[in-house]
Formats: sequence, structure tokens, C-alpha cells
Amino acid sequence: MKSSQGSLSNPEVCERIKQFGFATSQKIRIYGEEFEVLSDPFPSAEGIALNVRSQKTAEIRVLQLPTTITQRVNDRTRAA
Repeated sequence: MKSSQGSLSNPEVCERIKQFGFATSQKIRIYGEEFEVLSDPFPSAEGIALNVRSQKTAEIRVLQLPTTITQRVNDRTRAA
């Protein structure tokens, strides 16, 4: 459901973010590090996050996506 400002709901944002390549089994480079994505995007207290494995340390962790990514999703939705 869209909010009154035309923004997407968190589940809709998560679905759109997957289309940007942030989906299970993908490799991403963010915050100067490479990660293997272990989960699809999900809502978190700070925004949208992913479970990832660091390619450098093999550590598994929750990675918060920058708000610029969620803003980009909403901007493209409003432009459409």
C-alpha cells in the first residue's frame, strides 16, 4: 500500500530492491567491501537490510542498505 506521499510500503520497497540486484545469491559491492547476498531484502528498525557474507572475512552479518537505495526505488516509482 502506498502512503499519502506516494512512497511504497516496506514489502514493496524490498521487492523493488531485489530488481536492483540485491537478492539471494547475488554478489554486491557496497561500503567499499564485497558481499555475497544470503537473503532477500527485509524491513528492519533502521530501514531495509540484507543478510550477507563478507568476501574478505567470511563473516555473516546483517547489512543495512543506504537510504539512497530506498529513495531511488521510491523516486522511480513516482516518475513512472
